[in-house]
Amino acid sequence: MAPAGASVGSSASTTERSNAYRWGQLVLGIVCMAMIANLQYGWTLFVNPIEQKNHWGLTSIQLAFSIFVLVETWLVPVEGWLVDKFGPRPVVAGGAILAGIAWVMNSYATTLPELYAAAVIAGLGAGAVYGTCVGNALKWFPDKRGLAAGITAAGFGAGSALTVIPIASMIANSGYEKTFFFFGILQGVVILACALFLTKPVVPKGVVASPRVVTSKVDYTVGQMMKTPTFWLTYVLFVAVAAGGLMATAQLGPIAKDYGFAKLPISMLGFTLPLLTLTLTIDNLANGFTRPLCGFISDRIGRENTMLLVFCGEGLALLGLMKFGHQPIAFMTFAALVFLFWGEIYSIFPALVADTFGIKYAAANAGTMYTAKGTASLLVPLSAALSAGGNWDRVFIFSAVISIAAGVLALLVLKPMRQKTIDRANAAGHPLV
Repeated sequence: MAPAGASVGSSASTTERSNAYRWGQLVLGIVCMAMIANLQYGWTLFVNPIEQKNHWGLTSIQLAFSIFVLVETWLVPVEGWLVDKFGPRPVVAGGAILAGIAWVMNSYATTLPELYAAAVIAGLGAGAVYGTCVGNALKWFPDKRGLAAGITAAGFGAGSALTVIPIASMIANSGYEKTFFFFGILQGVVILACALFLTKPVVPKGVVASPRVVTSKVDYTVGQMMKTPTFWLTYVLFVAVAAGGLMATAQLGPIAKDYGFAKLPISMLGFTLPLLTLTLTIDNLANGFTRPLCGFISDRIGRENTMLLVFCGEGLALLGLMKFGHQPIAFMTFAALVFLFWGEIYSIFPALVADTFGIKYAAANAGTMYTAKGTASLLVPLSAALSAGGNWDRVFIFSAVISIAAGVLALLVLKPMRQKTIDRANAAGHPLV
């Protein structure tokens, strides 16, 4: 594969080659994302087998997952800075090695501290890969940032969907230790192989952002970005929507149980599964599908216009789940809509950050915004307090209100503020902080 922009005869063929090259780079990023997906989404398959062998207690075992999420989220800005400075190849290669080591450590862990240490290493590896791949997508595709970030983020869920059955089967047949070891090596090797072909993004000639998307010609460092009111308003909106969605979706299992139909058999497309299992399967598909879809839409109609539509849609879906969710089919339908209107935050917000603060430091800047996911997760326990006594309506109403409010604020406050920030910086030719 020739470097982007390599001469192949004519200007037209060079552009064509470069476009094909950047799509190839995007595919490599998607594969890497799929390979780290199990670090988060495959973990649940190992929890009970670990408990059955070691009797550490489910709460203590799940602490390892919390450690992983916090490390994976909060250190992405550092890993993004490394990408901006040294390029994607060494950072993803390092993430591959760490991701592989983490699951190999899990296969040998005989104490909780060893399990927690592996969680830290897994978080470092996953964050390095996630931050790099999303940052690369933003840099390669200034004309399709929402779509590119969305496809990349969707890969994070697709990997788990492809391997959940093989992992579950191997755990049942060979034990969780051998499964950790085998898939740890497999995932690490695949990511490392992809890393060897990753190159620093160079935008093909003639590629420009859509005129419907307001973009900055000025590049902000993380420090400069964090001094702007625009960044902090965007961050607050991300936390609000992420927290609202997490609070509602994290409780779907307990809600279905309280409503009395979690294990109700439902037949669809020739399969019969418990309602909760089928609901979660559909929800994950909706969560993945919405990321490239809403990213594509935001490239066409603008980021804040899309945010108004989807955030208000999220609020209405939550209220629908509250009002009609006591009926099994309605529960499945509105739960899927909640995920459909919620998952797009992982494509729209990274694209908006690159639009506003430039592409030179896009990996570090988008990684800094991504820490909002970790901040939002700290608010999820609030749902337990709101649902005291089995009153789930308070959870739905609170989540719906903050989602709708975020959509309105995005259009009425963030949009003019962001326009002013970009216009002033473009006129001055440097960041205004």
